[in-house]
Parts: sequence; structure tokens; C-alpha cells
Amino acid sequence: MKITVLISRILLGFLYLVFGLDYFLHFIPYQPAHTGVTGAFVAGLKGVGYFYPMMKAIQIAAGLALMFNRYAPFAAVVVFPISLNVLLFHTILVPSGWLMGVFLFVPNILLGFGYRKYYSGMFTAKAVVK
Repeated sequence: MKITVLISRILLGFLYLVFGLDYFLHFIPYQPAHTGVTGAFVAGLKGVGYFYPMMKAIQIAAGLALMFNRYAPFAAVVVFPISLNVLLFHTILVPSGWLMGVFLFVPNILLGFGYRKYYSGMFTAKAVVK
């Protein structure tokens, strides 16, 4: 399990670091813009103004945390909703990119399983403040 967590952590960290940095530095060439429902979805997120820069900054911070193994369980939890959304986006709206969603979601699930002892406090049915 240690090797699986190590590979998942570095892969997930690298992917989030690269795609987070690409938003600001534009070094990956992309296909033409999305159209239809997909285009409306992306335009809505970008049109808000703050959402994409915030999400990409979170991706960069979490990618670095995962790659350098600093606060990695926390970083894995923080990027889980992003991984899930990428999986759903690329399987429902842009099915040709389903593999990208899998490359983010599966390592995130494996990290969740590998770091499960660190999450035990989050799964408390009724929290009591002392």
C-alpha cells in the first residue's frame, strides 16, 4: 500500500501542479473552445471572475503539498471535489476526455483509502464541543 500511496500522491500532485500553473502561464496548447452546453458551463465558471483563479491556486497549493508530502491528507481532501467534477465533466459533457477524469479521480480515491486513519475524526456522526 505504501508504494500505491506514493505513486498516487506524486501523480496527483504533479497533475494538479501542471494544470494549475497552465492556467496562469498558458504553456499547454488546447483544442478550440467548447461549444453548446459544455461551452455554457465553462463560460459560466469563467464569467464569475474569481472561480477559476481561486480553483487553480488551490490546485497549485495542493499539488505542491502532495508532491512534497506536506499536509498530504488535507490536500487530498481539498482536491477531491475538483477530481470528482473533472471526472463528471469529462465523462458526461466531453466523453472523449474521460481518461483525464480517471487519472485524477482514481489516485484521489487511493489516497483517501491510504490516508483513512487521518480522516477518522471527520466521520463523526454527532460532534460534541467541549
